[in-house]
Amino acid sequence: MFDIQGAISLVFELLWTLIKVNYETIRGMWRVVVPPEPKDVKDDVIFITGTGHGIGREVALRFAKLGGTIVCVDINASSNEETVKLIKQEKGKAHSYQCDVTDRAAVMQLAERVSREVGDVSILINNAGIMPCKPVLKQTEQEIKLMNNININANLWTIQAFLPSMIARNHGHIVAMSSMAGLMGLTNLVPYCGSKYAVRGIMEALAVELLDDPRQLNGIKFTTICPYIVDTGLCKKPRIRFQNLMKVVTAGEAADMIVDAVRREIVEITLPYELHYLNRYIYRLLPFPAARAWNAFFNTGVDSHE
Repeated sequence: MFDIQGAISLVFELLWTLIKVNYETIRGMWRVVVPPEPKDVKDDVIFITGTGHGIGREVALRFAKLGGTIVCVDINASSNEETVKLIKQEKGKAHSYQCDVTDRAAVMQLAERVSREVGDVSILINNAGIMPCKPVLKQTEQEIKLMNNININANLWTIQAFLPSMIARNHGHIVAMSSMAGLMGLTNLVPYCGSKYAVRGIMEALAVELLDDPRQLNGIKFTTICPYIVDTGLCKKPRIRFQNLMKVVTAGEAADMIVDAVRREIVEITLPYELHYLNRYIYRLLPFPAARAWNAFFNTGVDSHE
């Protein structure tokens, strides 16, 4: 027997969904044209991994200048202490901790220590990562396992460590470093691309999981960063055909964009910004052979380190 009431209810649900979809689409377009005002971070405890050099150090320096309390974490104690020293020279607030973020037990112990010695972490930035560049058949088991432990598992360990306190307060911000290699496949980066696709998947799924939580945990924000090529020494042999169009950015330039994205609570950005639209509205809409033809034309990527 045809359920008229059920059919009417379904139609109204569909109409309401279409209204919400259109509203959020228009709101998203408006935020691109008129970005939200950057939030104040002076009362935040900001936990950043990989602060001993490169992007991590530059992001730490910038957040410290904005008044945040920075928890600097790196496996290299001496370079990490140098970052803290630079922050304190500018009258900033920073604490140095040595930790192997691939070790879940060590991360959990560090979280307890930071909570006790500094306070509850409100912004978590998973920046640590490595990038072996060579054909997949020449990458060793040890290289691939280490890369996945740093690039993927460390994100999960820090999330498990700091998310409970964010949930308790319904307040927090989780930031992850994916890559343009997490948006498209690239030669010599097969395992790395897999790790950075995984980071995007983790962030997207976590956002969905918390939004579906009956406790309405909408006070926890997420930002995924997708850098192209940043001059940090990680990418040793970049190949760029059109230098002006797809330029290598410095660690400082990358940090400026990352800090701005976090303060404006932007869900996902590429570095530089315009590559986001190139990937989303051109590369992803094309059949794979057509997208591959564009890749061949731009001839941009990384050569093997061998």
